Amino acid sequence: MPFAARWPYEVHLYPVQRVPDLPALAAPARAEFCELYVDLLRRFDRLFDRPAPYVSAWHQAPVRAGRADFALHLELFTIRRAPGKLKYLAGSESGMGAFANDITPEAAAEQLRRLG
Repeated sequence: MPFAARWPYEVHLYPVQRVPDLPALAAPARAEFCELYVDLLRRFDRLFDRPAPYVSAWHQAPVRAGRADFALHLELFTIRRAPGKLKYLAGSESGMGAFANDITPEAAAEQLRRLG
């Protein structure tokens, strides 16, 4: 969970070895990354005992230039904040980037850990 999560349940996943993109991962790390990704999706589903709507953003380096400036990582979050409740962005969140959540990142991380 990021320090200042924008969503109640948001995970950022980085490989241990810094690489610019998915093809640069060694085969074992690529396989583990896939397993972790599916595990996270299942944990999101178990949060509220139903399939969780989610947004998955894979960040990779551009193909030709500036590759050293980027690190492969996944940002994954669900738009659900509680059973039967979606997280809608308030004006301060949409307009100013000042996000507010009803759960701390630490509590959300602990909840996801227990669901593993």
